[in-house]
Amino acid sequence: MHAAAEGIGFICKSMGFVNTAGPEGHQAVALHVQGDMSVFFNCKFEGYQDTLYVHANRQFFRNCEVSGTIDFIFGNSAALFQNCLMTVRKPMDNQANMVTAQGRTDPNMPTGIVLQGCRIVPEQALFPVRLQIASYLGRPWKVYARTVVMESVIGDFIKPEGWSEWMGDQGLKTLYYAEYANTGPGAGTSKRVAWPGYRVIGQAEATQFTAGVFIDGMTWLKTSAAPNVMGFIK
Repeated sequence: MHAAAEGIGFICKSMGFVNTAGPEGHQAVALHVQGDMSVFFNCKFEGYQDTLYVHANRQFFRNCEVSGTIDFIFGNSAALFQNCLMTVRKPMDNQANMVTAQGRTDPNMPTGIVLQGCRIVPEQALFPVRLQIASYLGRPWKVYARTVVMESVIGDFIKPEGWSEWMGDQGLKTLYYAEYANTGPGAGTSKRVAWPGYRVIGQAEATQFTAGVFIDGMTWLKTSAAPNVMGFIK
């Protein structure tokens, strides 16, 4: 069982959503979000595989924590995570960690997952073995997957390649994976994947993934009472 947020303009503050299935439970969604103009702040989402299903429409997360192992933020909404904590957990043997799995199926869809001003860190149980277990920023669930990590702090346990394949070369030419102005020991891009769809972007291109542009936040976020930054954080 999991919770779902389906109403337009849903606002959630200081709540926790947990799926207790554990790492052996395969897909174990804690929250399924599809309501347009959904806002979550000071919330916590806990699980292992597929913790947070950002299914559809515009969604904004601020000062939240999301924890999991495989594809623990996934879906095809226009989802922006601002000043959030992504806590990567210790997976089962022979598993790798994937923070995101974005599901865009058409290049004209205005969807994607954006991590802005976030911290990507290992949980305490993962920390001692963090360099022995493969952890990645994401993998392309669908062929036009779009994920942007910007102005964020990336821990040393993220593999130098940064991103992982889904199945063979699925989406590697058509996906859009981008990084901008990240810091931390895992933020170096010199050894990142050499896929046609991966890029390190500049400020002009990154602007389209800020809250004011990507989710049209000026028209609705200001009335939500959630803290927010419409442009760049830094």
